[in-house]
Amino acid sequence: MTNRRLGSTDLEIAPLVLGGNVFGWTADRDASFAVLDAFVAGGGTMIDTADVYSAWVPGHKGGESETMIGEWLKVSGQRDAVQIATKVGMLPGEGGEKLAPARIAAACEASLKRLGTDRIDLYFAHQDDDDTPQDAALEAFGRLVDAGKVRVIGASNFHAARLKSANDAAKAAGMPRYHVLQPEYNLVSRHKFEGELQDYCVIENIGVVPYYGLASGFLTGKYRTRDDLSKSVRGGRMGDLLEGEGKAVLDAMDSVAAETGATLAQIALAWLIAQPGVTAPIASATSAKQIEELLPAMTLDLSDDQLARLTDAGA
Repeated sequence: MTNRRLGSTDLEIAPLVLGGNVFGWTADRDASFAVLDAFVAGGGTMIDTADVYSAWVPGHKGGESETMIGEWLKVSGQRDAVQIATKVGMLPGEGGEKLAPARIAAACEASLKRLGTDRIDLYFAHQDDDDTPQDAALEAFGRLVDAGKVRVIGASNFHAARLKSANDAAKAAGMPRYHVLQPEYNLVSRHKFEGELQDYCVIENIGVVPYYGLASGFLTGKYRTRDDLSKSVRGGRMGDLLEGEGKAVLDAMDSVAAETGATLAQIALAWLIAQPGVTAPIASATSAKQIEELLPAMTLDLSDDQLARLTDAGA
């Protein structure tokens, strides 16, 4: 396995990013530590989290995932072996909401404290903010970069026009630009990235780390009939996929699985890894066993014909 350079940054990462949204939520301390240990042992490098994880859970207030990762970093001694990505913009608190400059500053300090580290390798604007001038948000991020608290900044859930205007403003003012994009992207959800946004990222050498790489479990093959929708709390969202292009995609994946011996999850992630502009997809796991299944995606080499059949099935 060869690590990949993340866009035009000096970060080199493994071609699979570990999603941290489950830590402190559906994965307790023992499970979280086991997942993190297995990921690093298997060659993984970047761990993705956010200050808002998991504020949606009753009794949680946000920061649970960062706190869990911070505890693991302290116990494992692996801080210099991994890159930490986290986000600001969805959890309101000190300094305001979204990308208000005072909120960015305060949220960064809170994240650093929970993570138990002096630096964030990749700091994302978790969502766009129409109420904050883009240059004001970029200035706030720039102060964090100048202070050595953040190495690289990125944008999540930005449309092409807004990402371009932000980076144009950064260039004009000599401020750090968004070097990384985190969009929703997978075999059955392609419209939010493909087209203008993907083209812009390729031209500008912006590293892309997509989330929902497994479409909330649909691309593992777990949901194949209406009866399967009751298998988990996420099942209710899968009906539209089954009635749309989902079945054709699963059929194509089954064919590739028969040819390669790979699992559907590995195939879904390998397809993403092979897409123009994509550096590494994000996937989460609640057990070391799940991680061990996902890791081979980093070295699964699908043929041009297999990639084309998968792409055509979801078109």
